[in-house]
Amino acid sequence: MASEKLQVYSKPQVTNPRLLLGFSGWMNGGEASTGTLKYLRRQLKAQDFAQIEPEGFYIYSFPGSMEISALFRPHTKIKEGLIDNFQVPKNIFSCAESSELIIFSGKEPHCHWEAYAECIFSLCSKFGVKTIYFIGSVAGLVPHTREPRVYCSVSHKELKDGLEQYGVRFSDYEGPASIVTYLTKSCPQRGLNMVSLVAEIPAYVQGHNPKCIERLARRLAGMLGLKLHLDDLRASSEEFEKKLNDVIQHQPELAKSILKLEEDYDNEVFDSEMGDLKSWLEQQGIRLD
Repeated sequence: MASEKLQVYSKPQVTNPRLLLGFSGWMNGGEASTGTLKYLRRQLKAQDFAQIEPEGFYIYSFPGSMEISALFRPHTKIKEGLIDNFQVPKNIFSCAESSELIIFSGKEPHCHWEAYAECIFSLCSKFGVKTIYFIGSVAGLVPHTREPRVYCSVSHKELKDGLEQYGVRFSDYEGPASIVTYLTKSCPQRGLNMVSLVAEIPAYVQGHNPKCIERLARRLAGMLGLKLHLDDLRASSEEFEKKLNDVIQHQPELAKSILKLEEDYDNEVFDSEMGDLKSWLEQQGIRLD
């Protein structure tokens, strides 16, 4: 199945590439995963060269309410009675040859994780990839005025030493796994290294978050030795924070909670329950991952 689903339609000229992964779905709060990869593809002028065909990896019809079912169904656009657009999940490999970087942006598969992972591992074998990186995010009780905390898990203990200089915190987690965890645990059997980087971003900030994307792009540039010009992203980030601060000024309860978050962040407090903020978020329909 994997060999049929992986479609390679050109061969980039690389000698020792790294593979950087991002997924829409669970670990994409603030579009930090897909948004960062989109920015890197544009900055590095990465060219598409392969894809994983979606058939068999996704559930399109899920029983339940319209709100739940809509999360699974393909998006379509009908114009004047004709089907104008029908979007199925895309899983695209792009390559920035000058940076020796392959970028994969996809949607986490609903089923057949083994075959989906085999497509990724097959591409690694074909192009000589030795190390895989993942960038993602989860919502948490952190202030938008501070650098997102980045938590890390690795496929091999030896990788931890080289990562400490970048200020990551090594994860302690128990709960539902993702395709990223599956890939990480499978890498040693394939002779591959994998580093998973997950940023904790503000739960009270919904939608596209350019500030988190800017911070993650900067972090990846340092780790992967990428030459990026971040002026445009920095400007978007500053404008976004200004607008957010203006909104928060008109919500005293939220502003008070954010001051407490800042105090805990600065004092390295990680176990604050922040019950009032949690309750406020729930009232707004915002879930903590």
